[in-house]
Amino acid sequence: MNSVEYKQFYDQVGKVNGWDFSKVKSVSEGVKWNFYDEVIQSCKKTDILLDIGTGGGEALLSIADSALLLIGIDLSTGMIETALKNLKQSNKPNIRFLQMDAEKLDFPNNFFNVVSCRHSGFSAKEIAKVLVNDGVFLTQQVSENDKLNLKEAFGRGQALGTKKGLLKTQYITELSEAGFTDILSFEFNATDYYETAEDLIFLLKHTPIVPNFGQSETDFEILQQFIMNNQTERGIRTNSERFMIIARK
Repeated sequence: MNSVEYKQFYDQVGKVNGWDFSKVKSVSEGVKWNFYDEVIQSCKKTDILLDIGTGGGEALLSIADSALLLIGIDLSTGMIETALKNLKQSNKPNIRFLQMDAEKLDFPNNFFNVVSCRHSGFSAKEIAKVLVNDGVFLTQQVSENDKLNLKEAFGRGQALGTKKGLLKTQYITELSEAGFTDILSFEFNATDYYETAEDLIFLLKHTPIVPNFGQSETDFEILQQFIMNNQTERGIRTNSERFMIIARK
């Protein structure tokens, strides 16, 4: 997918479910952290926080008490529409949602104490510009071998065939060049079990793991065989591979 295709995809997702996967029944083994718990630990009550790629805003709303002001941005119109609806229902007075391109952050220089970004693109130079001196940037990203058995079954998918660690190395290099220091990285590869076929189908239809899933009749034949091959007592097995980077300006 190019950037235009991603925006169209996420606009559609935002209007359908706001990137809220709370109804998907699955369990994971081997997860080493909760990203927004890590964000909370980096925040003080007097801080201003920017969340890039905020989606439907569910995660940001859940940590509203961790900072003085929290601003979530997303490029997708559909996602921001959903986030604003969620904000209205939450009655949280210290959160704002804005449609904005992460490649061009329209904020004053040295404005934020903490910047977070989960599973979304970012510009290290733009973050360095809006982050205060000694501010912290945290990002969690999807590693190349995430959902590897699914992508191999379909013969297509995000980063399929890409060398593991390439994206993490790229981001660390970009952050270093933008002036960040004390750059730490972490990773895990967890085993996921999806309870039913419907849960797995929801995942595939609402994420770009397997591009254009469901547009070909053979996709469901492949999925049926995949489920047969990976069905366990705990559910349908796949994996979640993630890396996290924490950097200080």
